Amino acid sequence: MSETAEYLSPAEAARRLGASAKALRIYERQGLLAPLRTAAGWRAYGPEELARAAEIVALRRLGLALGAISRVLDGDSSDLAPALAAQQASLEARIHQLTDAAARVRSVRAGLADGRTPTADAIATLTGPPAIAFDLPLPWGGERFETPALGLITYVTGPLGSGKTQLAECLARALPEALFLALDRTAKPAQPRLDADPALAARVGLALSWLAEDGAARSNALVALLAHLEADTPAALVVDLVEHGLDEASQAALAAYVRRRGPIARPLVLLTRSNIILDLDAVGAGETIFYCPANHSLPMRVAPYPGAPGFEALASCLASPEVRARTAGMTVTVAA
Repeated sequence: MSETAEYLSPAEAARRLGASAKALRIYERQGLLAPLRTAAGWRAYGPEELARAAEIVALRRLGLALGAISRVLDGDSSDLAPALAAQQASLEARIHQLTDAAARVRSVRAGLADGRTPTADAIATLTGPPAIAFDLPLPWGGERFETPALGLITYVTGPLGSGKTQLAECLARALPEALFLALDRTAKPAQPRLDADPALAARVGLALSWLAEDGAARSNALVALLAHLEADTPAALVVDLVEHGLDEASQAALAAYVRRRGPIARPLVLLTRSNIILDLDAVGAGETIFYCPANHSLPMRVAPYPGAPGFEALASCLASPEVRARTAGMTVTVAA
């Protein structure tokens, strides 16, 4: 190692790159990164390793699978054109949404300038769609739950017995034509549905190829999820324990896959206790987290950064697939 160059630990490199240390480990396992090692065996990132990692992070944010990133880094840019087209479409959709919102504000301001008091309906159009609201069932006591319209991905989590599944079911009923995908999805083969819908089968096949490049293993659980994720419907999909039946690599690939969808994709509500699915370092715009406390107080919206109300409790209830496997089937008793 050079005595003058700056060398960073994985945590420091992740902060510098705006990624997570977990993502850097995945890139290393896939052969995309080769961090240096100190005399004590610790990973270290020098200028060259950081530059390489920055390229990978940028390509990943464009929605490229890890296999495609490897090809781009090797000089084959054929995967870039569709990724850039998707990025352009996403940006143009956001511009359209912001332009419409700005036009509504201008209209209300023009009315005010002419002495017209805006109506309640006009004001409501400035603050987005109406809130989702319902009375919470057991284990709560009928308290009112309200939230603004959900973004592209909403995570629901909490310790065992906290009521997170009930909250997810309520959200499924509150969202127009939403589908609740229960744990028994793996007992219902998806292949007959795919055989009856060639277009869906083609989309699922492409998704499986993308996920396989990221290290996912084909399984009944993964195919069942994709058959619903790729369905040609705008209705929201609410998935109970999305990591059910998926190994660590498949969870990581799926988490990246759902994030690469465009801004007009169907909303997803993902119930999870996996720190691979809900990587707090990777939560971005359009993603919301609801945490259900063990004492059955009201579910709370939690921001994904240390110091935010509820963050420590949220982080403590997420676990790696290895820990989740060791604790599968365990129950807890919560004092009244």
